[in-house]
Amino acid sequence: MFAVVRTGGKQYRVAAGDKIAVEKLAGEAGDTITLGDVLLAGEGETLADVAAVTVSAEIIAQAKSEKVVVFKKRRRHNYRRKNGHRQQMTLLRITAVGAAAAEKPAKKAAAKKTKTEDALAAEAAASAE
Repeated sequence: MFAVVRTGGKQYRVAAGDKIAVEKLAGEAGDTITLGDVLLAGEGETLADVAAVTVSAEIIAQAKSEKVVVFKKRRRHNYRRKNGHRQQMTLLRITAVGAAAAEKPAKKAAAKKTKTEDALAAEAAASAE
Protein backbone atom coordinates (compact mmCIF):
# COMPACT_ATOMS: atom_id res chain seq x y z
CA MET A 1 0.00 0.00 0.00
CA PHE A 2 1.23 3.51 -0.76
CA ALA A 3 0.28 6.96 0.51
CA VAL A 4 1.01 10.56 -0.39
CA VAL A 5 1.74 12.59 2.74
CA ARG A 6 2.43 16.29 3.24
CA THR A 7 5.04 17.44 5.73
CA GLY A 8 7.22 20.53 5.77
CA GLY A 9 5.33 22.05 2.84
CA LYS A 10 6.30 19.19 0.52
CA GLN A 11 4.54 16.02 -0.61
CA TYR A 12 6.08 12.55 -0.52
CA ARG A 13 4.87 9.25 -1.97
CA VAL A 14 5.69 6.59 0.62
CA ALA A 15 5.23 2.88 1.20
CA ALA A 16 6.24 0.61 4.08
CA GLY A 17 10.02 0.28 4.27
CA ASP A 18 10.83 3.50 2.39
CA LYS A 19 13.44 5.96 3.68
CA ILE A 20 12.82 9.67 3.12
CA ALA A 21 14.48 12.95 4.12
CA VAL A 22 12.00 15.63 5.25
CA GLU A 23 12.18 19.08 6.83
CA LYS A 24 13.20 18.96 10.50
CA LEU A 25 10.66 17.32 12.81
CA ALA A 26 10.77 17.24 16.61
CA GLY A 27 12.07 14.02 18.12
CA GLU A 28 15.17 11.94 18.74
CA ALA A 29 16.59 9.05 16.75
CA GLY A 30 14.53 5.92 17.43
CA ASP A 31 11.29 7.76 18.18
CA THR A 32 8.12 6.75 16.35
CA ILE A 33 5.96 9.47 14.82
CA THR A 34 2.71 9.55 12.89
CA LEU A 35 2.45 11.56 9.68
CA GLY A 36 -1.16 12.70 9.89
CA ASP A 37 -1.63 14.76 6.73
CA VAL A 38 -2.42 11.94 4.25
CA LEU A 39 -3.54 13.31 0.87
CA LEU A 40 -3.95 10.10 -1.13
CA ALA A 41 -3.72 6.38 -0.38
CA GLY A 42 -4.20 3.21 -2.33
CA GLU A 43 -2.88 -0.11 -3.50
CA GLY A 44 -2.19 -0.65 -7.17
CA GLU A 45 -5.04 0.92 -9.17
CA THR A 46 -7.53 1.18 -6.27
CA LEU A 47 -7.70 4.16 -3.94
CA ALA A 48 -8.49 3.96 -0.22
CA ASP A 49 -10.34 6.34 2.09
CA VAL A 50 -7.69 8.75 3.40
CA ALA A 51 -9.58 9.35 6.66
CA ALA A 52 -8.93 5.74 7.69
CA VAL A 53 -5.28 5.66 6.61
CA THR A 54 -2.38 6.66 8.84
CA VAL A 55 1.35 6.57 8.19
CA SER A 56 3.80 5.60 10.94
CA ALA A 57 7.51 6.37 10.68
CA GLU A 58 10.62 5.91 12.78
CA ILE A 59 13.19 8.70 13.04
CA ILE A 60 16.55 7.39 11.83
CA ALA A 61 18.59 10.56 12.42
CA GLN A 62 18.55 14.34 12.61
CA ALA A 63 20.97 15.67 9.99
CA LYS A 64 21.87 18.61 7.77
CA SER A 65 21.45 18.67 4.00
CA GLU A 66 24.06 19.70 1.44
CA LYS A 67 25.50 23.20 1.66
CA VAL A 68 23.91 25.90 -0.49
CA VAL A 69 26.27 28.75 -1.39
CA VAL A 70 24.71 32.22 -1.42
CA PHE A 71 26.85 34.63 -3.47
CA LYS A 72 25.90 38.26 -3.94
CA LYS A 73 27.73 40.62 -6.28
CA ARG A 74 27.22 44.12 -7.61
CA ARG A 75 29.27 44.89 -10.68
CA ARG A 76 31.77 47.73 -10.58
CA HIS A 77 31.12 48.46 -6.88
CA ASN A 78 33.61 46.05 -5.27
CA TYR A 79 30.69 44.34 -3.51
CA ARG A 80 30.96 40.58 -3.03
CA ARG A 81 29.37 38.58 -0.20
CA LYS A 82 29.59 34.81 0.15
CA ASN A 83 27.49 32.91 2.68
CA GLY A 84 26.58 29.27 3.10
CA HIS A 85 23.49 27.54 4.46
CA ARG A 86 22.78 23.95 5.48
CA GLN A 87 19.12 23.13 6.01
CA GLN A 88 18.21 20.88 8.96
CA MET A 89 16.39 17.69 8.01
CA THR A 90 15.07 14.49 9.54
CA LEU A 91 15.65 11.05 8.05
CA LEU A 92 12.59 8.80 8.36
CA ARG A 93 11.94 5.10 7.79
CA ILE A 94 8.29 4.41 7.01
CA THR A 95 7.21 1.50 9.23
CA ALA A 96 3.54 1.11 8.29
CA VAL A 97 0.99 2.54 5.89
CA GLY A 98 -2.71 1.84 6.26
CA ALA A 99 -5.33 1.11 8.89
CA ALA A 100 -2.93 -1.23 10.71
CA ALA A 101 -0.67 1.74 11.39
CA ALA A 102 -3.39 3.28 13.55
CA GLU A 103 -3.21 0.37 16.00
CA LYS A 104 0.39 1.16 16.97
CA PRO A 105 0.44 4.16 19.33
CA ALA A 106 3.19 6.71 18.85
CA LYS A 107 5.63 7.33 21.69
CA LYS A 108 5.00 10.49 23.65
CA ALA A 109 7.47 12.26 25.87
CA ALA A 110 6.85 12.03 29.60
CA ALA A 111 5.69 15.24 31.22
CA LYS A 112 8.50 17.04 33.01
CA LYS A 113 8.03 18.10 36.60
CA THR A 114 8.06 21.81 37.25
CA LYS A 115 9.94 23.44 40.09
CA THR A 116 6.72 23.99 42.01
CA GLU A 117 5.84 20.27 41.92
CA ASP A 118 9.30 19.39 43.23
CA ALA A 119 8.98 22.00 45.99
CA LEU A 120 5.53 20.69 46.97
CA ALA A 121 6.84 17.11 47.12
CA ALA A 122 9.75 18.20 49.33
CA GLU A 123 7.39 20.08 51.67
CA ALA A 124 5.06 17.09 51.91
CA ALA A 125 7.97 14.80 52.77
CA ALA A 126 9.23 17.26 55.42
CA SER A 127 5.79 17.65 56.99
CA ALA A 128 5.28 13.86 57.14
CA GLU A 129 8.34 13.49 59.39
